[in-house]
Amino acid sequence: MSRLASFFTELMRKYLPDPFVFAIGLTLLSLLLAWGIEGQGLGAITREWGKGFWSLLAFTTQMAVILAMGYVLATAPLTDRLLDRIVSHVHQPRTAIIVATLVGGIGSYLNWGFGLVIGGVVAKKLATKVKGVHYPLIIAAAYSGFTMYGLGLSASIPVLIATPGHPLSKQMGVIPLSQTIFSTPMLLLSLAIIITLPLLNAWLHPKNANEVTEIDPALDAAPAKAAGDEEDRGTLASRLNNSRILSLLIGIMGIAYVAFTFIDGGSLDLNLINFIILFLGIILLGTPLAYVAKLNEGIKTIAGIILQYPFYAGIMAIMAGSGLVNTISQIFVDVATPGTLPFWGLISSFVINFFAPSGGGHWVIQGPFMIEAAKTIGSAIDQTSMSVMLGNAWNDLVQPFWILPALALSKLKLRDIMGYTVIMMVWVGILHIGTVLAWGLMTH
Repeated sequence: MSRLASFFTELMRKYLPDPFVFAIGLTLLSLLLAWGIEGQGLGAITREWGKGFWSLLAFTTQMAVILAMGYVLATAPLTDRLLDRIVSHVHQPRTAIIVATLVGGIGSYLNWGFGLVIGGVVAKKLATKVKGVHYPLIIAAAYSGFTMYGLGLSASIPVLIATPGHPLSKQMGVIPLSQTIFSTPMLLLSLAIIITLPLLNAWLHPKNANEVTEIDPALDAAPAKAAGDEEDRGTLASRLNNSRILSLLIGIMGIAYVAFTFIDGGSLDLNLINFIILFLGIILLGTPLAYVAKLNEGIKTIAGIILQYPFYAGIMAIMAGSGLVNTISQIFVDVATPGTLPFWGLISSFVINFFAPSGGGHWVIQGPFMIEAAKTIGSAIDQTSMSVMLGNAWNDLVQPFWILPALALSKLKLRDIMGYTVIMMVWVGILHIGTVLAWGLMTH
């Protein structure tokens, strides 16, 4: 297994470019496919691309907010002490890999934004404390837990289709979570992944000490003090900046709004998640100045998102506007039976996710076609919907769109960790395919 990991790592080191170059390459590939397969003119394709380029601007902002403010929450003193307590009980490299995978996986199951950040944070802590940990692997292991989000409480497609009035409600109705993420097959799949993936990741750890790359001590250096730390504590400005009462009052107000939202029948969406993260962070950091200082650290992690997400929005626009996504899906649907449509939905979703890596945006493109196919051939709509979600989460293991936060936190390059995530992707794919096939064939 170590040889296989070394092979993929070396392969990625030689041939895998920076994520931004990857986004440019996918853009050009989408253009060529739309031109060659769909017969679209280059001018028309370019117009679709430009029109859609900023279509994910709100989502980009939401992602930037959830990552920067999730960083604050994941590194707040209370969270930091909890993680330090966990880390203090870990002494062996392979145990560290297992713990990093579990923290990233459980965190992502609860909320994907929180999991993305807290996995990377605990991985760095473990790499710093436990001597002999292969740093690229532990970062990859922590990130691999992100695949659990597709089965978890913030899985975008199941949560969306469980909401009354969702965009496809007239086509498919409302599908309760009990039929998707809380169904018996999906709960068993979650259990299988959370047990086996940490063990696989630990198995990948190099046995030869010469092959281990430990964390650079400079990455753990204390950040510079925020402006104002040395100001006169006696001034009014200083007292306000360091006021725990102000943070507590505005924090309570924010949490009260969240409570009122649920009391009034509201549901959890991305904006409300960001709202919760923001005001919990304000409370946990204690003072306005402490929050601002920690947020300034978190903002350093979002550069890749701001630059690259618009390019993926443009790719999605090409896919949707040219009809290319329907063509890709149709290839699989043409050979499907009622029992195997979820399997082909999983495979086609995996492919499409290279071009449309946002779960919500992915569903807008692929969902209508897959649901109509399910209704036409008599396949289960809940299974078909969930298969698209699983294909999305499976592909995310090798999708630079989502690996960016892990790279920002770790200061590693994509090629440093992708060799490992490829192997993790293969194993998760085996579990996904086996579960989806069994689920579909047992009910038809």
